[in-house]
Amino acid sequence: MPGQFQLTMRSGPNPGTVYALDSDQLSIGRDSSNEIPINDAEVSRRHARLTFQGGKYVLEDMGSTNGTFVNGQRLTGPRVLKSGEVISLGEQIVFVYEAVNSDPGATMVSPRKVPEARPVASPPPPPQSFAGQVPASQPNVVAAKKVNPVPIAIGVGALILICVCIAFLVWVDQTYRWCVFFPFIPGCG
Repeated sequence: MPGQFQLTMRSGPNPGTVYALDSDQLSIGRDSSNEIPINDAEVSRRHARLTFQGGKYVLEDMGSTNGTFVNGQRLTGPRVLKSGEVISLGEQIVFVYEAVNSDPGATMVSPRKVPEARPVASPPPPPQSFAGQVPASQPNVVAAKKVNPVPIAIGVGALILICVCIAFLVWVDQTYRWCVFFPFIPGCG
């Protein structure tokens, strides 16, 4: 039986506003024809729908631009709600879904005590695919670090120069041409 549940706005244009769920089907959106109108640019004209089925409300996103979330998880299909769950429309509009305890002898209906809802972090953006992207199944893949080629070129050049000098000195020694190339050595001359 509808009327035993409510939505309480935690953040949005009217924080603290309580919406009694008293119909078999309720629409939520920016358009004023919705049973629960939310005047905010993040909310689509027909954002979400609540349907009473089997003694519980089922929440469904109606193809909204900014998405409908329950406890930080984006809805991809209908979801049966449980008391105390946090419903977000986009990133800024947050409700708490509550069951209302009703005592037939009481003069007032009061909501069931629910622990204070913590702010829900915005959902991460969907993963994007890039050409040449490493599949997510390969953990601990380290990206190649860019290396400055200048010090490497100088080191290789110095090594080549040293090798050429050594080869030259060996050739001079084996062909007895010390005096030809080094006339200042004592005994040449």
